[in-house]
Amino acid sequence: MHPLIAPLEGSLIVSCQAYPGEAMRDPRTMAQVATAVQTGGATAVRAQGLDDIRAVKNAVDVPVIGIWKDGTDGVFITPTLEHCHAVIDAGADILALDGTTRPRPDGRTFTQTVHAVREVFDGPLMADCDSLDSALVAAHAGVEIIGTTLAGYTDARPTTDGPDLDLIHQLAGRLPATSVLVAEGRVHTPAQAAAARATGAFAVVVGTAITHPTTLTTWFHHAVTTA
Repeated sequence: MHPLIAPLEGSLIVSCQAYPGEAMRDPRTMAQVATAVQTGGATAVRAQGLDDIRAVKNAVDVPVIGIWKDGTDGVFITPTLEHCHAVIDAGADILALDGTTRPRPDGRTFTQTVHAVREVFDGPLMADCDSLDSALVAAHAGVEIIGTTLAGYTDARPTTDGPDLDLIHQLAGRLPATSVLVAEGRVHTPAQAAAARATGAFAVVVGTAITHPTTLTTWFHHAVTTA
């Protein structure tokens, strides 16, 4: 197991992202958020965009999982080999990319992309998967971290209320020893995070429920105004 991965077992990883046009959409702000969640116990942080990756890398002492979202449809999380190289150059300790089997913008398959990345990067890779099949493809390609990030966000699986515990359960007994399972996606409460871990996740990623005040405000606003 890669030395960056072992300390993540049984821990919380926090995704620090803001969407374009939002008040917090600034690399300095995301770096401050990352510092705050590290203080709270996060063992790694996930950062989006090259400027954010650089800023967060300079601000924290825990591993930075880097992604680059480009577009809004289809494969847009670190979608091409060029994006992978840029994320690595920005300083990411762990490279995360779309791990589905959907067509990629540069025509490469997921496995071809992974093999090309391995030629220039010896850090761990994280595959943002959407199903049992895509997760197994990623694991067999040698990806060390298998995330349920995109489960419920493609046509492969229905959208669950909370993390996809059924998929986590399926994967917990199917992944090879060279890969670990990280639960990500719609983990909105501590109870859901605990359930994901208890179902078999090696670690759990939480984003919106910790680092996205706009969404949190809408939850409370809805609760108050409909009471």
